[in-house]
Amino acid sequence: MPSPNPPFVTRTLPYGTAAIAEAAALIAGGGCVAVPTETVYGLAADATDSLAVAGIYAAKGRPSFNPLIVHVADVAGARALAGFDDEAERLAAAFWPGPLTMVLPLREGSGVAGLVTAGLPTIAIRVPAHRAMRALLAACGRPLAAPSANASGGISPTRAAHVVASLGGQVALVIDDGATPAGLESTIVAPGGRSILRPGPVTAAMLGEGYAAYAGDAITAPGQLSSHYAPSKPVRLGASEARAGEWLIGFGAIAGADTLSAAGDVVEAAARLFEALHRADASDAAGIAVAPVPDEGIGVAINDRLARSAVR
Repeated sequence: MPSPNPPFVTRTLPYGTAAIAEAAALIAGGGCVAVPTETVYGLAADATDSLAVAGIYAAKGRPSFNPLIVHVADVAGARALAGFDDEAERLAAAFWPGPLTMVLPLREGSGVAGLVTAGLPTIAIRVPAHRAMRALLAACGRPLAAPSANASGGISPTRAAHVVASLGGQVALVIDDGATPAGLESTIVAPGGRSILRPGPVTAAMLGEGYAAYAGDAITAPGQLSSHYAPSKPVRLGASEARAGEWLIGFGAIAGADTLSAAGDVVEAAARLFEALHRADASDAAGIAVAPVPDEGIGVAINDRLARSAVR
């Protein structure tokens, strides 16, 4: 049996018919490809193929207790894999296709590989909106497991170049369709308990009454590890100025070597967050400082990612 993670010469192709056809052929053969979504670039493989899914974990160096998000083309595809109650149906109608992932009961006989759910009785599932991922889903005709296309725990990729820098040699193909528009991973919710398992572009106010941050310790969805999204350098938060040897990422009136948003716009800051962290990590500075970002709206998701990036 071949290794699930043989060495590759990583190729980058611009989004288009040829790139999607080649990516679908690689996935049909049990491989992984990197593809943009509206959130970040994902590392996609057939969610029903255990060896292909093992290839995702191997390429990323991801812990096997950390489940993966499954992407499907439409709500009907999601219902085939998961049990939907009235609240899940409401959220699907309101936010799919888009950057919302729901953790729902796994349907018996779904065919999804056990590695995808990390042995849990639930599945994290979403219908993406990005043209590249939607075209790939259509070409494959299969549900695709697709965590972020970076080494586990590292900074999430918002450009094809970020994928190559992190996973070059670990993945055969990267589809390049420019920068991802949202720049942050999807919001993850458990509709049954009105729990927000991971904040993201769909905010608590958008979700509706009763939704609150998950207070438990168990890993029930991707992105819940305490140390995650981390640069190789130490990160200091709440900075009003740079200390000696630091690269300051500013926000609003606090300027720096880079800024998330000079206008103090949290949506712009979300779209620029990971790209700014990549630039800071590639600089010759010894450490990274980040200016305060308001903890409201999508700022909650920004601060969640920053807090996890600062854990050592």
